[in-house]
Amino acid sequence: MNNTFSVTLSGSDVASLQTPLLVVLLPSDPTIPATLAELDKHVGGAISAAINQRDFRGSRDEILFLSGVEGGPRRVALLGVGATSAHSWRRAGALAARTALKLGTGSLAVAGADFSPAQVESLAAGLHAGAWQYLDTKSPPPEAERKAPVASAIIAAPVSPDSKTALANGIALGTGVSLARTLGMTPGNICTPDLLAATARDVASRHGMKYTELDRAGLVAEKMGSFLAVAQGTPQEPRLVAIEYSGGKAGEPPVVLVGKGLCFDSGGISIKPAASMEWMKYDMSGAGGVIGAMEAVGQMKLPINVVGVFGATTNMPSGTAMNPGDVVRSQNGKYIEIINTDAEGRLVLADLLSYVRRFKPAAVIDAATLTGACVVALGHTATGVLGVDQKLVDEVLAAGNASGERGWQLPLWDDYSELMQSDVADVKNAGGRWAGAITAAAFLKEFVGDYPWVHLDVAGTAYSETDLGFIPKGPTGVPVGTFVQFLRTRCGN
Repeated sequence: MNNTFSVTLSGSDVASLQTPLLVVLLPSDPTIPATLAELDKHVGGAISAAINQRDFRGSRDEILFLSGVEGGPRRVALLGVGATSAHSWRRAGALAARTALKLGTGSLAVAGADFSPAQVESLAAGLHAGAWQYLDTKSPPPEAERKAPVASAIIAAPVSPDSKTALANGIALGTGVSLARTLGMTPGNICTPDLLAATARDVASRHGMKYTELDRAGLVAEKMGSFLAVAQGTPQEPRLVAIEYSGGKAGEPPVVLVGKGLCFDSGGISIKPAASMEWMKYDMSGAGGVIGAMEAVGQMKLPINVVGVFGATTNMPSGTAMNPGDVVRSQNGKYIEIINTDAEGRLVLADLLSYVRRFKPAAVIDAATLTGACVVALGHTATGVLGVDQKLVDEVLAAGNASGERGWQLPLWDDYSELMQSDVADVKNAGGRWAGAITAAAFLKEFVGDYPWVHLDVAGTAYSETDLGFIPKGPTGVPVGTFVQFLRTRCGN
């Protein structure tokens, strides 16, 4: 993760900013705001000419480079925001930083109209996203071909207590998302259950959170037969991690975030096709989202009690691996028939959802790259959202929409639970070809305690198989934004 990246505010005249790249952000059908009038003069009226001649229209992701100038910014680029929303400003900030990254300028400034505190927050988070790189497992190019990483950015906005707070929140969110993306991008032989646990331990230590970790012996003591069934095929130690943040009133029920942490998923005995199996290193994105959210929560110091929980292991075929037809006993006492060993994430989550009852949660939200069926249903645009507490579902959907991580509710009627009935056990872990995202949630529902619960299937949104322009292909950081926005709304932050 780019730990040295910094974002600051500057209330000085834009035309006098000493920066190698100034990116001017303008919405659709732009006009020149008063804040940019002096800059337009500085570049010989090039901005107004580009707008008046319709050479630049402010469309989303549109970029127009102007000629270099003497004094002040060395390069000026116009970047279209499109229709404005919190997500559009975050996207524009990310694209601005990626532009600086491609040019190798090392730093940049962004300007526009007088950015509101909300826009400052979005821009700060977006700049973090665009500056992010994963270089840990790459050899550096020849010195003559190297480009400087983006180390710093300036947001040209009025400096006030509100804008300073917004900047700090944007940095916190950006840092949390970048942490989740770095964990996701790390190869599975490096991003092991031990690494996920160590990263969570570091977050807890830096922010004064209580940290609990269970290894294989601890899972046995907790009678987590469902989780252990997945872990029995690998020599790596499984890990159950709980991080407790106490920012709210003492004794106030916490919100619990739960994540699936399959550091690599081969499918086990029900092995996956070889093509694209390398993408299964992203099967820990739910756990990465929990860790990233707890990092953001710690930085924001939110006035709410939160517990982040994840289960980490790998799903491998071996002489000790679980087999189709096996029956295991979960922590809450229900017996599970294993129909498909590639439906392993729900086996881990089953015991986690039982485990979190001890926290007496106000709400539980789990996130998992759970089913390919969800990708078939919703593509890579929307997260699948399922639950039986409609009030909580609506809260989660609103949080996702506000954060730019849009979700779509799928039904979770009792009819779907009938598809999970087993001939030899209380429930089976796969319900056949149809409605796979829904039947997976119906399985999870069997292990939910007496608390409001929502399930997020992020299989289509936690990573992208193509370059999206504002971020490269790979991990997106979903569901960090949804988690954090939900918590902020809950505590009125």
